Amino acid sequence: MNAPARPRTQRRRAVRREQLSDEVAARLRADIMTGTLRPGTFIRLDETAAALGVSITPVREALRTLRGEGMVQLEPHRGHVVVPLTRDDIEDIFWLQATIAKELAATAAERITDVEIDELELLNDGLEAAVGRGDPEDVVAAEFAFHRTLNRATGRIKLAWFLLHVARYLPGQIYASDAAWGAAAVATHRELIDALRRRDVDTVVRLTSGEFTDAAQRLVDRLDEIGLWT
Repeated sequence: MNAPARPRTQRRRAVRREQLSDEVAARLRADIMTGTLRPGTFIRLDETAAALGVSITPVREALRTLRGEGMVQLEPHRGHVVVPLTRDDIEDIFWLQATIAKELAATAAERITDVEIDELELLNDGLEAAVGRGDPEDVVAAEFAFHRTLNRATGRIKLAWFLLHVARYLPGQIYASDAAWGAAAVATHRELIDALRRRDVDTVVRLTSGEFTDAAQRLVDRLDEIGLWT
């Protein structure tokens, strides 16, 4: 006999709690990746919940997620502490992202339609406008929309899903807050769109790889500046 379904209100609460947990995990993950939360820092449940305006439960669940990712560890009787982030960690994360993204880019160059390329052009115009307004949240959203559309054009949904999950480690806000990065991203996208129209696979892959190389170097430079490894 099947178990009775949970009431609709209870299901909505469960979904919302999961969303909150994901949001808290994303915030903490970005703070760790950018050195805002330094290695050895203890993440207190009550303090973090108060700072983010949530209850303790989603913070606890977020920390469980980050513990599974190796970003924090639980010390008995003390709590969760941030695990050291090394240069090799940064290189590994961006290598994996670039490897998947280049495979998707090569497929996109072969399969994308003219209509989808036109959509990319409109999305890049939106990114340029967001950069011009200096709105980091809009820049992050516009950049995400551009690459999501590009990746969906491949038809390789499972591979795109893997890239989406690896991309959680890319702290978009530090890039989106940099007007120079934004201008460079718009220009690179224009080159990419032109290469897609010409079905130039090699150029599409090269430009895609360059985006991740640049992103990795910018993050390493930031961590160097704040003395994370000194």
